[in-house]
Amino acid sequence: MKRYIHSYMMLLAAAMMLLSSCASNPDVPASSKAAKCLPAIYPDYCDVTIPCNIAPLNFMLPADEYTACVARITTADGKQQTYGNGVKVQIPEEEWHKMLNASKGKSLKVEVWGEKAGEWLSFNPFEIKVAEEPIDEYLSYRLIEPSYVAWTYMEIAQRNLTTFEETQIFNNEITMNDREKGQCINCHSYQNYKTDNMLFHVRLSNSGTVIVNDGKVSRVNLKRDYTISGGVYPAWHPTEKLIAFSTNLTRQAFHTVNPNKIEVYDLASDMILYDVKTDSVTVVSADTTLLEVYPTWSADGKYLYYCKSVPLPEGMDSKDIRSSYQKIQYNLYRRSFDIPTHQFGDEELVYDAATDDKSVSLPRISPDGRYLLFALGQYGCFHSRHHDADIVCIPMDKYTGTALTAETCSAIDMSLVNSDGYSDSYPSWSSNGHWIMVASRRDDDNYSRVYFAYFKNGKAEKAFMLPQEDPEHNTYLLKSYNRPEFMVEPVKISVDEFSKVFDK
Repeated sequence: MKRYIHSYMMLLAAAMMLLSSCASNPDVPASSKAAKCLPAIYPDYCDVTIPCNIAPLNFMLPADEYTACVARITTADGKQQTYGNGVKVQIPEEEWHKMLNASKGKSLKVEVWGEKAGEWLSFNPFEIKVAEEPIDEYLSYRLIEPSYVAWTYMEIAQRNLTTFEETQIFNNEITMNDREKGQCINCHSYQNYKTDNMLFHVRLSNSGTVIVNDGKVSRVNLKRDYTISGGVYPAWHPTEKLIAFSTNLTRQAFHTVNPNKIEVYDLASDMILYDVKTDSVTVVSADTTLLEVYPTWSADGKYLYYCKSVPLPEGMDSKDIRSSYQKIQYNLYRRSFDIPTHQFGDEELVYDAATDDKSVSLPRISPDGRYLLFALGQYGCFHSRHHDADIVCIPMDKYTGTALTAETCSAIDMSLVNSDGYSDSYPSWSSNGHWIMVASRRDDDNYSRVYFAYFKNGKAEKAFMLPQEDPEHNTYLLKSYNRPEFMVEPVKISVDEFSKVFDK
């Protein structure tokens, strides 16, 4: 009897596998009506350029309009495969990477059919270009609610971009010893895209900055008697055991009418340099009448770039955010840095945004030093909630010592990277300089999600969303991707190992 039951179970399992295979690799509809348009797939992967090592670009048709979806993908060598399960197209990782390898430097052709009200529609085919340049294999981000006064659980996670594997770097519950006060973790940062030298902040309960120095973990207090706070926004020097920080007295305000909803602003902010070897802090810039924030190094470590506010109109109090927040604007500066002596040069104005009634935030220099990315909005330095915020890219060869403006910078066309009327912020470069990453709220205006865009020879291609195993994932993940950072390797230290520094 047991033998017959076992045989039945085996046959049932085989039948289920066959049904699953048929659902995943369906036949193309025998007849269909031409829709004469591109499919409204989510995420939008129509006519994008992607890395040769990215995870599968799974997508779906709107479930409230369609009952089924079939996609046929043709590789550059002419091989074809069909996919579809309900309204979703989910491609096995191994098959996908074979397709990418066969089409590197060329394109995949994608044809999509959708069943709507009992009728199949055929959409215009589109291409997915496969670049020869890979993307960095790892990405890290903080997962957090899009707006909050208080919080409970949050985590810093890392994602393998060639697969869908996501693991946790740290969470705010494992070392929280004061539930009433709570704990915030933020500002993860790496030296030159590697993880043996990295940091993140822990605030409120068990506060401190967790620093990894050559793989060894410690917790330090960066506050000094002569600084306004501990370190806030960090930037590792690319070669030296040095970290530039802004020090900030940051506040947050919530709007009831303004469509930007949240305003994050500083009452005061300066620039410091932390020496990891000697645990010493030196002041880089401390203008008590102005605000300095968002340091970033050039790839050769010879310049420190940062944003600095312009003087407010006479009679306006910088501490009264109710009357001044829309008047606070930042320009982009830099100082030369002598690596052997750790000495900074004089301040240079690189980009004068205020001349055009704009404000700069979050600068990033490309790995080859040829291009500068930053977020640009009308005011303030926290553009992740500003609808007018866009990413700007300018060639650095245009800067010859005289401050650039919108008129003189010869900005790269970023229209395929930016969204229309939604916040695009926190830009960064991949380690090879061919992929731009942006945190954007273009999907629903509430949640920041990660987008990538191919960049080569001064041209930026259409941005596409970080792929997920389930294309519906981002619609039910009620978290924003905060401070996305490229890494060429994963963080190797476990959550438990990190937590041990709080016992000391």
